[in-house]
Amino acid sequence: MELWLERLRRSNHALVLLFFLSMLEAIIIPIPLELILIPYMVLERERIWLLASVALAGCIAGALIGYGVGQLVFDSVGHWFIAQLGAGDEFEAFKQTLQDDGFWAVFMVGVTPVPFQVAMLAAGVTGYSLLMFICASLLSRGLRYYGLAVLVLLFGERASALWQNHAGKLGVSILALALLVVGWQYFA
Repeated sequence: MELWLERLRRSNHALVLLFFLSMLEAIIIPIPLELILIPYMVLERERIWLLASVALAGCIAGALIGYGVGQLVFDSVGHWFIAQLGAGDEFEAFKQTLQDDGFWAVFMVGVTPVPFQVAMLAAGVTGYSLLMFICASLLSRGLRYYGLAVLVLLFGERASALWQNHAGKLGVSILALALLVVGWQYFA
């Protein structure tokens, strides 16, 4: 992997490749971008904020494509895609959650291990506000990528091990915080 990262680092097209990898991860690739992004951030600490921004931009581009698929061609492509993800139950449950909680539902999927594709397609199918979808995606995925940048700045090469060991706990913690905010919003 180190040789591949070194080639990526020297490439004139590294940022374009990172953008497309992030976009593909958001749409179809079930392999977490963090596996590449964290070591790349360690090598390129002087450009760490740029790398986080490019990853976020690629993810949002992918999210917009997923939203469009949900809105325009879900009946012909979306059902098949959800079946390939094995996320049929999650998709149906999320459609209802999206109608009930909107912004916070998209935000929660953006920071938890639930496939983000579920949120993109459901938002498109239900006609959820594109602006609110983009805002929730920017906030949740921005937290993810800029959070990784902070992790790398603080811990260097150990950031990868920390991420692998604690990403689930972090996602659950953010989910709990978001649920607390949503609950407070309804009951206050």
